[in-house]
Amino acid sequence: MDILVLGEALVDEFASGPVAGGAPFNLARSLAALGLAPLFVGRIGAADPAGALLLASLRRFGMDESGLQCDAEHASGRVRVLESPGGTDHRFVIEPDAAWDHLELAPVRALLAGRPAPRALCFGTLAQRAPVSRASLRALIADFPRGGETLRYLDLNLREGADDPELAAWNLAHADWLKVNEEELARLLAWFAPDVPALMARFGLQRLVLTRGAAGYACYDAAGRCLAEGPGLPLARLVDTVGAGDGFSAMLLAAHLQGRALPATLELANRYAAALCEARGPLPEADEFFTAWRSACRQQGG
Repeated sequence: MDILVLGEALVDEFASGPVAGGAPFNLARSLAALGLAPLFVGRIGAADPAGALLLASLRRFGMDESGLQCDAEHASGRVRVLESPGGTDHRFVIEPDAAWDHLELAPVRALLAGRPAPRALCFGTLAQRAPVSRASLRALIADFPRGGETLRYLDLNLREGADDPELAAWNLAHADWLKVNEEELARLLAWFAPDVPALMARFGLQRLVLTRGAAGYACYDAAGRCLAEGPGLPLARLVDTVGAGDGFSAMLLAAHLQGRALPATLELANRYAAALCEARGPLPEADEFFTAWRSACRQQGG
């Protein structure tokens, strides 16, 4: 286990049909496709088509299944994706009370007992929208305190039901690196601080990674100084932007953990995210897509 990924696995329902999704699940699958060994911890329905689709996708990428809980009472999560013309914007209608709202703590603690600490822990706020999973996930996150050997990576992912200041503040206080988009950063600054340096200082963050979509990206250090930034990339064919930020995080973590310098790592993550926008859903259906990116990731670590 290189990276422990906590959160929701769900089905994105496009007009063209369902695809496996959920920001943490997207991240974990990209990490596996890039050659790492993530352990995804989440919960799906025990016997429904959405759960079968999610399990099949996990197996496609050769991932460890031991962290995936099956719920006999609650259905797998589903999200309707409402796209705008051109695929540059989308809204999500998230079904309530799904299996991922009921993650049990004890099986995860038993699973992790005796294992070495992961090199990174990834989490977000959406999976904490309901009391049961919120309590389980917060207990797990607290098991990896600041100052330890595990990098704690927070993809804030403010969605309806998980977009309040208290929830954001708890997660910010337990993160080392924060990944946000421009809209999320604006909300954090309205809630907590007048600018990026003050936000970093208030929550003791080491890095802030800002994804700007077509405008590119930027990364800030603990003092709020810009370490690196880059422009957006032209696309041969924009299909949709679903999962692009998750792919950015995956490549960023994969190359960073292999010791590559931050500016080159961010540039590679930006290119990978742009390539994902040329396929339907968060990950392409063709396994061949990932071959060149695995090679690029290994070169980043050289």
